[in-house]
Amino acid sequence: MCVTAVESRPAGVALAPSPGGHRPYGARVKAFVALTKPRIIELLLITTIPVMFLAAQGVPDLWLVFATTFGGYLSAGGANALNMYIDRDIDALMDRTSQRPLVTGMVSPRECLVFGISLAIVSTLWFGLLVNWLSAGLALGALLFYVVVYTMLLKRRTSQNIIWGGIAGCLPVLIGWSSVTNSLSWAAVILFAVIFFWTPPHYWPLSMKVKDDYARVGVPMLPVIASNQVVARQIVLYSWVMVGVSLLLTPLGYTGWFYLSVALLAGGFWLWEAHGLQNRARAGVTGAKLKEMRLFHWSITYVSLLFLAVAVDPFLR
Repeated sequence: MCVTAVESRPAGVALAPSPGGHRPYGARVKAFVALTKPRIIELLLITTIPVMFLAAQGVPDLWLVFATTFGGYLSAGGANALNMYIDRDIDALMDRTSQRPLVTGMVSPRECLVFGISLAIVSTLWFGLLVNWLSAGLALGALLFYVVVYTMLLKRRTSQNIIWGGIAGCLPVLIGWSSVTNSLSWAAVILFAVIFFWTPPHYWPLSMKVKDDYARVGVPMLPVIASNQVVARQIVLYSWVMVGVSLLLTPLGYTGWFYLSVALLAGGFWLWEAHGLQNRARAGVTGAKLKEMRLFHWSITYVSLLFLAVAVDPFLR
């Protein structure tokens, strides 16, 4: 994640303003970019662009690719900025978020709120006028779901937060398909389901690593309220469903041998890692030896390989 911290400090301690309240222009620009959470948006684009290739059964219009990805960046960036505005109280208390722009004081809450709302409006109009209104509606729906349903309603109330809140991260798949076809299909729905079942086992290992942070601020992520054994069992369950769903595209005729091969190999390695984590948790392993971040890092590689196969497969059929 791009951050704008200029000094080390304990979590929860606000950055003292510089003399005269001066905030360097370059640092301010970086801070506003950081509000959009660029690293998270990279993952969203990894799932959007390949689906456009599948929908077009080849190379989609390159202007359309740019318009869709840029609009997606604006929309997701607006959602992330509004998320930071709402969560600024707990961000100040968590180690991993204590250097975010609102906490350091590089961006004020009012500026963040205006920035997030502006991106939401601009992105919706951008999609509607330059792509199509179906994609615009889906993008706005993803933004509102992430901000209202996940951040405001679920995150601080239930351990199911990442499961249902993850729907917002699934919608870019539908946006990519609709931007090309101005419609939806079962292929898009299947890939939506892949990301839906991918999100919990992707995020729970990270939550296991930083569960003390979440416990400190009262956010009931599953690893906070359940043992490592329970979390690992849930990770394995979701992983099997995810891999199974990913294999549906080929028998239904949407992809061929190349995608199926990648899905089998990448999915098989995922399951190996997931069961390895479960075995270590069952054995009572804790700390660094639990190696929960191995699955987290592989999850990013997995989704990148799978969707790369989605993009390449039309050229090999």
